[in-house]
Amino acid sequence: MLRRFSLLLGIALRHISKRKRQTMVAIAGVGIGVGFFLAVSALMIGSQNDFVETLIDAAPHIIISDEIRSPTPQPAVRAFPDAAVEVRHYKTRNEVRGIKDWQGIMRAIGARSDAVASPSLSGAVTLRVGGREEALAIVGIEPGIEAQVSDVEQYLKEGRLRNLETTQGGVIIGEEMASRLGVRMGDIMAATSARGVTRTLKIVGLFERGRGQFGGSSGYVLLREAQSLTSQPFVINRIGIRLDDPYAAEDIAKRLETRYGYKAESWQERSADFLSLLVTRNVIMYTVISAILLVASFGIYTVVSTSVADKRRDIAIMRSMGFSSGDLQAVFVMEGFTLACVGVLAGWGLGFALMQVLGSIEFNIQGSTETMPLDRSFFQYAISAGASLFSAIIAAWLPARKAAQVDPVDILRGAV
Repeated sequence: MLRRFSLLLGIALRHISKRKRQTMVAIAGVGIGVGFFLAVSALMIGSQNDFVETLIDAAPHIIISDEIRSPTPQPAVRAFPDAAVEVRHYKTRNEVRGIKDWQGIMRAIGARSDAVASPSLSGAVTLRVGGREEALAIVGIEPGIEAQVSDVEQYLKEGRLRNLETTQGGVIIGEEMASRLGVRMGDIMAATSARGVTRTLKIVGLFERGRGQFGGSSGYVLLREAQSLTSQPFVINRIGIRLDDPYAAEDIAKRLETRYGYKAESWQERSADFLSLLVTRNVIMYTVISAILLVASFGIYTVVSTSVADKRRDIAIMRSMGFSSGDLQAVFVMEGFTLACVGVLAGWGLGFALMQVLGSIEFNIQGSTETMPLDRSFFQYAISAGASLFSAIIAAWLPARKAAQVDPVDILRGAV
């Protein structure tokens, strides 16, 4: 069996070597297709992975809030669940917002070895400086724990989260907010909450521009400062959870919501629209760049078709010598497969070079130097090789079928 395979492969290689120009064109077509496949997919998938990492790290993986997805049914409805009950003219009870027994929830989450939880309280105040007024959404946090749950500190241009603990009435706001108020690090502002509580806040940190989720109209204060400003002592309305495995967030969020009743949102749920767009984007990307590989396979089809047409007499002689139709198909499929293998190796080299060039391009974004995020994983190399080899086998098999259908008697009789 091995000797037969070696014989057929030797015949295929001899056919290829006789047509150097066509062979080089076919290899170049596959190589260029694979190279640009790698460059484009590395750029697209790399940017996608960078975007998803930003979604994952920018905020806690799970957020438990003091909301309930479904309102609590009225007692009459609970008493007669299967009856036609209509409840009217009832007076709703005003309940204090906040997560009940949040310390117990924190202890339960803290018992897990793969999770860290951080409590917070959000509210709103009005800042006043020199006749200027700006509304600010404040978030009260415990800096030491919050730094483990989110990457908020890396977006600070000046100051640190720990400054909230060391400075009485410290606040961190965005550069845009500071610019509108005409203040800077160390300045003091008056803050008034909706409940009429007034405090003085000192700027101990500034978020860099362009971080809308942090600096546009929101700021961070110490948790007890937020509780004092909003007149809600010992109350929190959010628990952020960070997991060792971010992709387990959806399942864990469902279990937490079932257990405690409060709305638990995973990062996948919060970003569902973006993630669905990424799936559509990937389908379009792979369709387009796969078309490049399909076009490259036409070069192999041309080489093998020409070889079949020129070797009709040799085919007839081989058939008369005892070679089966399957052997003849194998010879020409091997031709296409060999051309594709060499083209893939050349394409890998070209793709690697293109990625090096793309990865060296630097951009100045808001004063910091950034480079293109690229996916250099072996998975992309495997996809490009698999798609190219599959296309090459199909392209070679189509003309190889004609070689198997050649009647040696007709060919030899016509040659006499």
